[in-house]
Amino acid sequence: MTESARDLPARREAQQRADDIRVFRAELARLQAEGVVDLGADAQQAILAHHAGLLADYAAAYDIDLDGRGRQLSLGMRVASFLGALALAASIFLLFYQFWGRFTETTQVVILILSALASLGLTVALQGRDGSGYFSRLAALLAFTCFVLNISMIGQIFNITPTDTALLPWAAMAFLLAYACDLRLLLATGIVCVIGFVAARVGTWSGIYWLNAGERPENFFAAAAILLAMPRLALHRNYAGFEATYRVFGLLTAFIPMLILGHWGYGSYLDLPARLIEGGYQLFGFAGSALTIWIGTRRDWPETVNTGIAFFVLFLYAKFYDWCWDLMPKYLFFLVLGLSAVLILLVLKRLRDVSSRAKPGESR
Repeated sequence: MTESARDLPARREAQQRADDIRVFRAELARLQAEGVVDLGADAQQAILAHHAGLLADYAAAYDIDLDGRGRQLSLGMRVASFLGALALAASIFLLFYQFWGRFTETTQVVILILSALASLGLTVALQGRDGSGYFSRLAALLAFTCFVLNISMIGQIFNITPTDTALLPWAAMAFLLAYACDLRLLLATGIVCVIGFVAARVGTWSGIYWLNAGERPENFFAAAAILLAMPRLALHRNYAGFEATYRVFGLLTAFIPMLILGHWGYGSYLDLPARLIEGGYQLFGFAGSALTIWIGTRRDWPETVNTGIAFFVLFLYAKFYDWCWDLMPKYLFFLVLGLSAVLILLVLKRLRDVSSRAKPGESR
């Protein structure tokens, strides 16, 4: 029995199921050839019929890839869609500036509003008709570009002082289009806008002009906390990769300021000696990255594990540089770095073996 239209999963889940069916068929053929299993003709026919029905439903609803060749072509289509969106966005941007001075203020405002509404309407129209999602995502990127131009250029027309609050509607539009079109690129764009707004606002509360918020890396910790909490505050069952995107950007927003403050204590708000601040943030960096690796391993979050490993290595290499660069010959310094990488590989291999033994029934 095939799934009803009401029970159909999201496109990413449907694609994953199709990939699993392809892998299952290949492995079943191997097992039968090796004599491990011998399914009867009725059982094989039932499985094939069920899978054929599922794949037909998914292909009719989503235009998914049913084989490896289709998957390769889809990758090329995603690249073409992204590059096309960038080219069209650049074209719109340059077109505005090429002829902008020839229009009156009223005409300029009308053009900006109409372009934003037209691109948004095009996105909505394509979203309901484009099963593959490539053209609707391209239109979504154009709609976001027109919206950004709308706000920024209207501000110039009426001589409005630049402010961090402009990041809020940009973020809202990016999130709206990201969730409507299942587009992680716009999700990341919205996250960057939120990071900028929160950091600027925290800096403003501390007496810093909002454009100079980056001079105090601690301004970004509040944004990191918000992003890391988002996967818990909202459900993303139908948006594969969205939770991982929030986690990765949250970790980046936390660890990059720690890495900076670990070697530039003067950028901290703390009224303590710079060396003490640097040592504290280096310690927090090592502990935080190790904790990130442990949590990611326990929760089966590969992107979290990889981010934690990357920053643990960065903190370790930075510390080696502080301790050994002026004391060792350069060949010996890089030899120590190489040996430390080998040690990290051995430790991670040991953790992987322990995790595999703890969950023998799961596919890793």
